[in-house]
Amino acid sequence: MKRARHALLSALLLSAPLAGAAGNDPVVTGDIWPRIRKERIQKLLPQAMARANVDAWVVFCRENDNDPLAIHVGGENAGGTAAFLFLRQGEAVRAVALSPAGEATALREVGPLDEVVPLERGVDLYAQVALKLAAAKPARIAINASTAVTVADGLSSSQRAALEKALSPALRKKLVSSEDVVSEWLSVKLPEEVDILRKAAALTSQLEVEAYRTVVPGKTRDVDVARFLKKRMAELGVGDAWAPDQNPNVNSGPTRGHSHATERVIQPGDFIQTDFGIRVGGMWVTDIQRFAYVLAPGETQPSQAALEKWEKGKKGSRIALAALKPGASGWDVDKAQRDWMREAGSEPVMWGTGHPVGYWAHDVGPALSGGAKPKPDKGQALRIVRPGQVFAFDGFFAWQDGAPDAQRIVSVEEMAVVTETGAEYLIPPQEDLVLIPSTPVPGQSGPMAPKPR
Repeated sequence: MKRARHALLSALLLSAPLAGAAGNDPVVTGDIWPRIRKERIQKLLPQAMARANVDAWVVFCRENDNDPLAIHVGGENAGGTAAFLFLRQGEAVRAVALSPAGEATALREVGPLDEVVPLERGVDLYAQVALKLAAAKPARIAINASTAVTVADGLSSSQRAALEKALSPALRKKLVSSEDVVSEWLSVKLPEEVDILRKAAALTSQLEVEAYRTVVPGKTRDVDVARFLKKRMAELGVGDAWAPDQNPNVNSGPTRGHSHATERVIQPGDFIQTDFGIRVGGMWVTDIQRFAYVLAPGETQPSQAALEKWEKGKKGSRIALAALKPGASGWDVDKAQRDWMREAGSEPVMWGTGHPVGYWAHDVGPALSGGAKPKPDKGQALRIVRPGQVFAFDGFFAWQDGAPDAQRIVSVEEMAVVTETGAEYLIPPQEDLVLIPSTPVPGQSGPMAPKPR
């Protein structure tokens, strides 16, 4: 049933016309984020705060230098400094904002909050926060200060100093980092969000295959493929999933990691790696790689050696998927894939198997990494995998290609969502290489796309 659903979704998206006016998002219609944000606070934040053993969470928002999580709590349009308090009450969370009076009415209309308290000019915001916290009597108060999770580190030093000055000594002792509650909350996506990511992933993959149809071996450069994808993104009205000058990363030469596409001319015998992600609805991002192989003149299939590298990398992806299940740690998933790499004769790679993806290409949550070393005693790799989390992850096979520092890697990167019983690919994974002929093949124009299975 799952395979049939995936196949139907893929067929619908691949048959739909992609041309459209810039700004006309092909995946998300209308501004649905405010509704989804409120649902996330009501349904997911209570569980996250309970898992993090946090009773209160305080986020300060302000214009020009806002907290990275402002858009998730309703403070993206803050002018004067406002405070957003999330108070756990049994199995629910009460969301309260203390806002400058001039913005309180608008915040009350659009914010995902139970209460907005207007503060007249001159009122000490931090003193009011201290009063609210004292009344709530929390055992642990989360603030956005973290060395491990960057988006949970938005509290400035001056804001922290003002808050601590306003709090009683007893409340100051209860301050903890918000990194646990932020990771537990943002890493889990609502079913509606998973559906959005599923559709966006299908579009991402389709565009990559479409770009390979433009390749003329001996003429087309990596940067030409990247520019084609940029043009299609502009036509469709989708954004970049990460730094625009590094998305997409098209590479037909030695491994470069996260980088821009270069002037390298694509040649017969090349693997072409395209690492690409789009942003839809202004919020949700993808991260998928698709691989092509450039056939030598007269060839209709890659060499046996090339096919073996591809199949070994692909199997690594399947092994990682099997290990990606509720209750596992990120370290467990990475180790399963690295064990296969050693068995398959792959060289080691410096990158982890994968990472959460959703609001950022490298989202918060369990890092699928660390498996090259004995199990660490702390870090994101020890976070527990939970249903509703979405990951981008690779199946690796690496080898030396000429010079000692010229490593090549097949990294079969797919996206998957964790279910109650395991994990499933968001879209059908790439089974076969996209084949690009060097000379025309009778009855065929352009690359040979992988056959569905």
